[in-house]
Parts: sequence; structure tokens; C-alpha cells
Amino acid sequence: MKMNYNKPFNLDSTAIAFIEKTLENMSLDEKIKQLFIDMAAPVREEIVEKIVKTEQMGGLRYMNQEPSKVKELLNLYKKYSKIPLIVAANTEAGGNGACVGGTEIGQELKIAATNDKKYAYQLGYVSALEAKAVGCNTVFAPIVDIHYNWHNPIIATRTFGNDANKVAEYSLEYLKACHELNIASVCKHFPGDGRDERDQHLANSINDCSIEEWDKTYGYVYKTLIDAGVEGIMVGHICIPSYEKYYNPNIKDDAYMPATLSETIIQKLLRGKLGFNGLVITDASHMVGLTSRMARKDIVPTAIKVGCDMFLFYNDFEEDFNYVKDAINSGYLTIERIDEAVRRILAFKAHLGLYEKYDDISLNNIGLEESKNMAIEIAHKAITLVKNKEKDILPLNKDKYHKILLLHHDISNPFNSYITNKNSKKYYEIVADELKKEGFEVEIYTPVLEQLKKASDEEVRNIMNKLYTSKSAIKQMKDKYDLIIHLANVPGNGVVQRIDFALTKGAIDIPWYVYELPVIFVSVNYPFHLFDVPQVKTYINCYDAKEYTMKALVTKLLGKESFCGISPVDAFCGCEDTKW
Repeated sequence: MKMNYNKPFNLDSTAIAFIEKTLENMSLDEKIKQLFIDMAAPVREEIVEKIVKTEQMGGLRYMNQEPSKVKELLNLYKKYSKIPLIVAANTEAGGNGACVGGTEIGQELKIAATNDKKYAYQLGYVSALEAKAVGCNTVFAPIVDIHYNWHNPIIATRTFGNDANKVAEYSLEYLKACHELNIASVCKHFPGDGRDERDQHLANSINDCSIEEWDKTYGYVYKTLIDAGVEGIMVGHICIPSYEKYYNPNIKDDAYMPATLSETIIQKLLRGKLGFNGLVITDASHMVGLTSRMARKDIVPTAIKVGCDMFLFYNDFEEDFNYVKDAINSGYLTIERIDEAVRRILAFKAHLGLYEKYDDISLNNIGLEESKNMAIEIAHKAITLVKNKEKDILPLNKDKYHKILLLHHDISNPFNSYITNKNSKKYYEIVADELKKEGFEVEIYTPVLEQLKKASDEEVRNIMNKLYTSKSAIKQMKDKYDLIIHLANVPGNGVVQRIDFALTKGAIDIPWYVYELPVIFVSVNYPFHLFDVPQVKTYINCYDAKEYTMKALVTKLLGKESFCGISPVDAFCGCEDTKW
């Protein structure tokens, strides 16, 4: 088969010769192994040697750890690998996706809230710089999904917003930075997330755009990046019925497949209409949006058959390898298709110069002072005053609002205690301390559920009786506090990202008292909480709970600098009452 080695790889005769010679000398087993990207965990050298000799995978993603440990691990894989490896990091928000201690510049929505595309370039630059420092040659970014449905729980802050032109423009800046540092970009998640309100990690997901609508939005974004030379596209487990019907008018509704299993979407839409000649990689193979659609013995070979060149993560190496080999032996998969995929994988590697050497740059590029300062600058530019209808509340005056009650809303995650630094300050403690430095008296409220966990049986009864029967006088609350500030930190990757108000009978956890006391509601993560607290008159989005972001928030509350962020999404959630 004649392979097109032009855009995005643009290979010369030397690189092409490397590809053809390498392919000629590969056994069928070696070719099959190239189709997989493994998840690498820290292990001893002899184990790495055994893994590579057994699997000789085409690429790696790895579990984050300290920079020196990441680099050591990746160097071991490279040492024992017969064929150069694609080594990728998930640098969606900065170098923190490359290693522990990497610089978190900010999620894409935060970048977009600055309304300045130069920060998208900086996001790409720091991401590529720090990923490269630990030994990566590829980033699984930028995310080019478009946030059309505020209910969508998976891309709430993982998007440049709801404007296709802005998403394209900012993604292009990220890509430009990657190319300047000779690191490949795999953008995601084709054909586009942000329409459904389900998470493809957990369920089927559908992009319900009409053909015309998709072409003007998602299609425009992908075509922009393809024309700019993006090397790879990660295909999501997302169905797009409009294009399935267009290319297959007689298709039955229950025959729709996620793009990862759809020859129509990959070959006719992505390869054909959009003209993409780069590497196609599946999204993670454990997501329910994929695994619920057919048996794994069919999923693995079908993804390759329909046009995916690489399969992201094994379930079990031996099983997944044999699924492909069995499909070849049965005639379901052809050798020609395997060779096509491997040629494209090798072309991707040759494009990066991996057939000559791996780039090696210093670990000192991780956590540079200028990178950290950029993150701080972005926080100050991004924080958005969405709603401000409370008379004379901002800037905060310590004489008028001296006594502040600070409430926080979090979603309990049992894994958080294992992945967070228990000794670090909580985001609400940072806000409280910064306000205290300015002379405010601040009380951090203990949520009712936390009170109940620590209470005796008798104390539980007293707390519940007070909540449901004998209410406190409004005067008591007004005598005790001048202002109540709510801080909500609801992270991504859940079925929903809305606040779970545990008690509905007038507990202070819910801001029912907006006509009794001034209230400021701040979301430090999810940008759509106004939907559940439409009554609040002052609402702010911060986009993350980093220490420097919380300090920037207090600076703005005090009027030391203005709010300059512009919401890249409809923070009013399409409702009228949220604006009142």
C-alpha cells in the first residue's frame, strides 16, 4: 500500500526509508504490539525490561510521580525498546499533567476567561516544556470540545468555552507552542463532547448536532487544527447520529456506534471530508461509552478495523493482543490494515525525529519561576464577577462587614484523602486567613453533616430538632454576622457537578437569607452553580481552588484590583431568574 507521508508528518526520504525498513523487518506479532499504548507504573528495572521484551508497545502514558522518577522510568522503557516509543502526557492544564510538581497554568476555561489568546499559547508552552523535561514527546491536548450543554459534567472547565471560533483560535495557540518545542499534539475528543449531559467514562454519549451545525462548530475547529498540522486526534466514545444517517440512510437506531467503533465517522468524516492524514488514537479503552457497546474480543479489533491506528490502554495485554491476532486469522482484520496503522504510527515517530534520538532537556525546566508567575497572572485575569446586584457590597469594607461567616461546599470523594496533601491549607482556610490579615473577623462554619459525624446521639437529636423545629431568630443571625460568604468546590469527573445541599429545612448551609444578610457566593471550580442558588445577588467564578487563585479572589473582593474575567460560557445557565 502506498502511504501519504505528507501533512502532517512532512517526511523526507531518510525518514520514509526508516519506516519502510522498520516495517519490513517486523514480525506480525511486533506489528500488533505497536497498535497499543500502555499505562506505565513505577517498577524496578528488571520488570521494565521484561514488560518491554514481552509487549514492545507502540506508546506509553504513565502515572504521575516526582519528575526524577518519571524521567528514570521513561528512560528505562526507552532503553529496552527496540522501536522508538510515543511517550505522552495529559497536559490539559499545564505541566502538572506531566509530573508531580509541574506547573498548573489553569484549565482551559480559566484560560479562556482571560479573553486573551496569548495565555493559551503560554498554556501550551509550559505544558510542552515540562512534559519534554521528563521525557515525553507527545501531549494529549488541547481539548477542543465545545461547552454547549451546561449539564455536561466532564468538560465543565476542560474547554475553551461555548464559542467555536474562540475554541479554534485558542487551540491553535496551544498547538503553535507545542510545535515550537517539537512536541506532538493529539487533540480530543472527536467528534466532540459538550452536547450530551452524560460522561462517556460512565455511559453512552451522543453529539446531537445536525450536519450543518456540526460543520460550523466542531467541524470548523477540527479542520482548523488539521490545516495547522496537528499530528494526532483522539477519538471519543461519542456517537453522532446526523452523520451516521447521512452516510448510511438505512441505518437502524440501535446500530449507532461510538466514533471509536464507526468506520463511517473515522473514514468518511475524519479522513475523508476533513482530510486528516495523521494518527488516530482511541480514548481510554475502559470507558463505559465503549465497553458497553460490544464484547471486548470484538471491541479491540473493530477499533483498528474501522480506522483507529492505536488503542489506548490494555485491559489485559495477552487477551487484547490475542483478540487482534484472532481477528487477523479469521479474516476480520487484514494485514493491509495492520500495515497501514503501523506505517502511520512509525510516521508519527519519524516526524518527531525519534528514529535518530530522543530529545533530552533538563528537569530544571519544571516549575520555573516565570511559569509559576504566569499561572498567578492568569488567575488575576480570569476571575469573573458574573453577577453583582447586592447594593454596595463590593469592595468589602471591614467596618461595614467586619464579622464574616465563611461556608464551604465540597463533594466528598474517598480517594481525595489519598491523592491530596493532608498538611496543605484548604482553599477556604486560605480565604479566611487573607481576610483576617485585612482586619476582618472570620468564622469558618462546620457543615451540618460534619457536625453530625462528630456528635453523640444526644447531640445529633439536638441538632436535628433545632433544624426542623425550633428555628433561631433572624435577629440572632444578624447580630452575629455582617456578611456570609459561600465557597463551593465541586470537582469534575462526576455524574453531576451540582451542590448536594443535604438539608432543606432552613439550615444556614443554603443561602435562603439573602434578604436578611448580604451574601457572596463564589464557585472555585464548576462555573454553573448559579442555577442552584439563583437568589444570590453577588456571584463569582474562579475556575480553580489553587492558593494563588484564592489570594487573587480576596484581592478583588477588597477592591485592590478590578474583576476583569469574561465568562466563556453562559454562567446564567440559560435561565432568566438567575439574572434577577
